[in-house]
Amino acid sequence: MIWENHTFNSNFILLGIFDHSPTHIFLFSLVLGIFTVAFMGNTIMVLLIYLDTQLHTPMYLLLSQLSLMDLMLICTTVPKMTFNYLSGKKSISLAGCGTQIFLYVSLLGAECFLLAAMAYDRYVAICHPLRYSILMSQKICCLMAVSSWVVGSSDGIIIIAVALSFPYCGSREIPHFFCDVPALLTLSCTSTLLFERLMFICCVIMLLFPVAVIIASYVHVIMAIIHMGSGEGRRKAFATCSSHLMVVGMYYGAAMFIYMRPVSDRSPTQDKMVSAFYTILTPMLNPLIYSLRNKEVARAFMKVLGKGKSGEQIA
Repeated sequence: MIWENHTFNSNFILLGIFDHSPTHIFLFSLVLGIFTVAFMGNTIMVLLIYLDTQLHTPMYLLLSQLSLMDLMLICTTVPKMTFNYLSGKKSISLAGCGTQIFLYVSLLGAECFLLAAMAYDRYVAICHPLRYSILMSQKICCLMAVSSWVVGSSDGIIIIAVALSFPYCGSREIPHFFCDVPALLTLSCTSTLLFERLMFICCVIMLLFPVAVIIASYVHVIMAIIHMGSGEGRRKAFATCSSHLMVVGMYYGAAMFIYMRPVSDRSPTQDKMVSAFYTILTPMLNPLIYSLRNKEVARAFMKVLGKGKSGEQIA
C-alpha cells in the first residue's frame, strides 16, 4: 500500500532537453530533421533488404535487424519528446515510463549483441571465406539475430521489474527527455545502491562481452587484410570493416559513459547530451555510414526506383 501511495498517485514529469528560446527552437527543429532522416533511412534499409532477393545473405539480414532496432529506438524517445515540447505537457504515466524503459533497455542490449554478431560475420567472411556458407549459414545467422532480441528483452524485463519495485516520492521531476533508469533512480525514497551494482554487472555482460568478441574478431580481420595480395580486395575489406568500427565506437563509447558510472558521479546535462547522441544521432548515421554507401544496397535502391518508374509509365 505504501508503494502504491508513493508511485501510482501521480504521473512523472519529464523536464526535457529544450526550452522555447530561439536557440533551443532551432535545435529542436534540427532534432526533428535528424529523426526524419533516421526514420526514412532505416525504413528504406529494412524494405530494400526484404524486397531484393540478392540481399538475402547473412550480412544483410543482420543489417536489416540493426536498422529495425534503430528505427524502434528512435521511435521510443523522440515522438514523446516532440509531443511534450509542442503541447507544453511534460507528464508521462507510470505505464508509459515503464514502456519506455523496457523498449530502450531491450533495444540497447539487443544492439550490443547484434554488433558482435556482425563483427563475427566479417571475421568469417574475410578470414575463412571458403567456409563462410557453413559457419554463417542462414540458420546460424537467424539464430544469432533471434538470440540478440531474446537477450536484450530479458535484460529489459529484469531492469524494469527491479526499477519499478522502488517507491518514488517527493519530486516527480525526471531530469531527462525520456524515462532513463539512472535519472529515475534519483527520485527513489530508498537506497538504490544494490540495484546500481546489479545494473553495473548487467552492463559488464551486455557491453564488455560483446566488445571483447568485436575486438578479437577485428584483430584477426586486420591481420588478414594486411596479408591480402589483392589491393582491390584489401580496399573493399577495409571499407566494410571501417564502417562497422565507426558504428561500434560511437555506440559503445556513449553507452559505457552513461551506464558504467555510479549515479553519484552523474551530471543531468551530460547524460542528456550523450543520450541524445546515441538515441537520436547514431540511428541516423548507421544507415548512412554503414549501409547506404554500400554498392549492393545502392544497386538495390536504383532497381526498386526503376521498377517504380516502369510501373508509372505502364499505368
